[in-house]
Amino acid sequence: MALQISATNPEHPALLLELPWQTPLEEWPEEYLVPLPRGISRHVVRYARAGDEVIAVKELAERPALREYQLLRDLDRLAIPAVDALAVVTGRVGTAGDPLEPVLVTRHLGGSLPYRSMFETTLRPATMHRLMDALAVLLVRLHLAGFAWGDCSLSNTLFRRDAGAYAAYLVDAETGDLHPRLSVGQRDYDLDLARVNISGELLDLEASGALHPSVDPIDFGTEICARYRSLWEELTRTSVYPAGKYHYIERRIRRLNDLGFDVAEMQIEHASNGDTVTFVPKVVDAGHHQRQLLRLTGLDAEENQARRLLNDLESWMATQDDYAPGDPLGARPEVLAHRWVREVFRPTVRAVPVELRGAMDPAEIYHELLEHRWYLSERAQHDIGLDTAVADYITNILPKARETLQPTAD
Repeated sequence: MALQISATNPEHPALLLELPWQTPLEEWPEEYLVPLPRGISRHVVRYARAGDEVIAVKELAERPALREYQLLRDLDRLAIPAVDALAVVTGRVGTAGDPLEPVLVTRHLGGSLPYRSMFETTLRPATMHRLMDALAVLLVRLHLAGFAWGDCSLSNTLFRRDAGAYAAYLVDAETGDLHPRLSVGQRDYDLDLARVNISGELLDLEASGALHPSVDPIDFGTEICARYRSLWEELTRTSVYPAGKYHYIERRIRRLNDLGFDVAEMQIEHASNGDTVTFVPKVVDAGHHQRQLLRLTGLDAEENQARRLLNDLESWMATQDDYAPGDPLGARPEVLAHRWVREVFRPTVRAVPVELRGAMDPAEIYHELLEHRWYLSERAQHDIGLDTAVADYITNILPKARETLQPTAD
């Protein structure tokens, strides 16, 4: 059987052909590999370079490879945080003529880390709580989209820094199924698996001495369930308000926006006696602040990063002479936003030397600089300005943090 590459982009097959498909993945020469941290996997996984892309290559049987490839493409279409599927390579034959397993090729998620790499230095309990929050949000988003994961765990997730929090991305969709809508039983099954898997993974870390002594693996496994149920209830519950109190509905929508979700469709019903109004969010989409930032500035960021950047943008706009909300003669928000990107955001990020940035993307760098400015201003009891904060951050913070900001090899 001839080598076949099924790819999402017509440019990828030519780049992928340069890789040594006639060699078992476990034996690929170092010249093709990129030394990035890998999580635990039931399959052989390697990071490699294809042109300018860093890719993850996973060996598995043809049917599950094609199935996972399609599921990842479906999740991308639904705007769910997951790795990008690039190609499936089948028809591999070794140099001795023996058949080799097909591979699934995905794009490496820049700035991300598997959870075990994060535990190379002992994580504080507060950081552990943020990881649970990120995983709960990911699971809720999957379930809202009708995706039953079937194997929710820390091992099947990648984490990226997100303005003091974390964003979680699905890595392994092999056991997943996409449905128009999930039943309560399907959601509970996923949640119970998450509880058992996470507790087991943390017990393994505890046995290796990599877990903070105050972290109880069983409690943290249970915590994911509580965080999930709390968020799911807020996003889907039915509210009954007195008739005429329509601002209560607006307040509920704003609360959902604060959580990072938009209400794309809703159902509002008046009681037969006219005394009450029932409000039900029918379709809830994540990424409220991401979409708002992208629309205004063209910047693509994680949700918490977007919220922080929007706050800074709003504060900056208020200082501009031509900012006049509601005045048709004033500058439009989009115009001011692009001016902020050009005059504030980009120059600030570019002031940080590339060699000191490590795994941080521009939005995370800007967030870190805003945090540092706040810290120095509190200490000085006056606003020290962004330029001073940038200079101090480069001199006193980044050199010390460089080791933890850059991905390390296995």
